Amino acid sequence: MQDVLPEGGVIRKLWVGEADKYRDHVLRLDPESRHNRFGGGVSDDFVSSYAELSMSLDAVVYGFFVAGAMRGAAELRSLGVRCPRQAEAGISVEKPWQSHGVGSALLRHTLLAARNRGYRLLHMTCLAENRRMQQLARKFDAELSFDFGSVFGEVESARPTPLSLMRELMADGHDFATAMLDLQSRMLRA
Repeated sequence: MQDVLPEGGVIRKLWVGEADKYRDHVLRLDPESRHNRFGGGVSDDFVSSYAELSMSLDAVVYGFFVAGAMRGAAELRSLGVRCPRQAEAGISVEKPWQSHGVGSALLRHTLLAARNRGYRLLHMTCLAENRRMQQLARKFDAELSFDFGSVFGEVESARPTPLSLMRELMADGHDFATAMLDLQSRMLRA
């Protein structure tokens, strides 16, 4: 997947053991962005626990990295056995990287992952005042509905194909190599 990102930016899947990158990103969110991501005010302790849990569940998390620091995230989670073949997506981008195509690129990766896992419907929920997320959902043809101060978006996913599976497999190989090079570079600096 070729996305036009801010200079030096790269999107890759997070791997086991990288919960700290996700946690640090969400802790850096300005109050408005954090409020928008979680639908209200949440404490630093909540964010830390949430990031750790996200990496231990059957979730797929993509990160937007600049100079080794995670500056944006997209999370894909199954809605479980009560809603088979359905998942939810959550996206957060730190303020300096908003309005630069990062959210669109993260959502594009998330939609491919949802498709390849057989999720037919992807849900996105945001606050009514979160215009950025609504605009992003509309860009991907989401059906939006408004209810009690919240906006619910749903995007239908295509069925997986050999080509879509290959695209994710190739991206995963590249992502894993990038993560290992980042780890090696941090170890050499220490």
